[in-house]
Amino acid sequence: MLEKFVKRLRRDARISYAQCGEDLIVDFALRELSIAKPSYLDLGAHHPSYLSNTYLFYERGCHGVCVEPDPTLHSYIERVRKRDVCLNVGVGVSDAVSANFYVMTTKTLNTFSKREAERYESYGTQKIETILQIPLLRVEQLIEKNFTKTPCFVSLDIEGLDFEIIKTFNFSRHRPEIFCIETITYTEDGTEEKVEELIEFMKARDYFVYADTYINTIFVDRAAWRQRAAAQKSAP
Repeated sequence: MLEKFVKRLRRDARISYAQCGEDLIVDFALRELSIAKPSYLDLGAHHPSYLSNTYLFYERGCHGVCVEPDPTLHSYIERVRKRDVCLNVGVGVSDAVSANFYVMTTKTLNTFSKREAERYESYGTQKIETILQIPLLRVEQLIEKNFTKTPCFVSLDIEGLDFEIIKTFNFSRHRPEIFCIETITYTEDGTEEKVEELIEFMKARDYFVYADTYINTIFVDRAAWRQRAAAQKSAP
């Protein structure tokens, strides 16, 4: 009996590569939207699979674009995820074509924000290991140059600049069905806060909070969700 239970458990188990199971939550929402093979834009990819919101979909045969400004991390992603377009650039929020990129002791904290880098250093556990000059592309450029249509899923995790980047998104031109955005500030003293302003911004663009893992918030396009509900009602 126990052996049958273990076999069934293994058969039904689902592996998550994300920090808090965000990829499985996104996968469920995509299935509800009848999107079997999603395209994705991973902004701040960091690693091919570790803490990745998109590797689950890559593993299933999907493909998209991974943006990673750290040259070392970018090279690793490019070697592993050969179907993806892997870009060694940052995401711009102005007309600047390049910017200083602060490589931290803990690479998940790498950032284009000098203020954030110095704040991380203030905890005494992090150092700015090096400062690189990295080219920038705006979100609109990334989509226009690399997709024939808007990606279904956007993962956004760019330390200290998530809100600034999402504010540059042209929602009238491109409306991904799902976003997963980091909405918690990083601290080492227990004073982290949810970025409520970002959440309200997405709601104002007619995205609703589908799920929240405390670290990340998953938003779904309300119109796409309503169409899904209408399709289900009309199904025989």
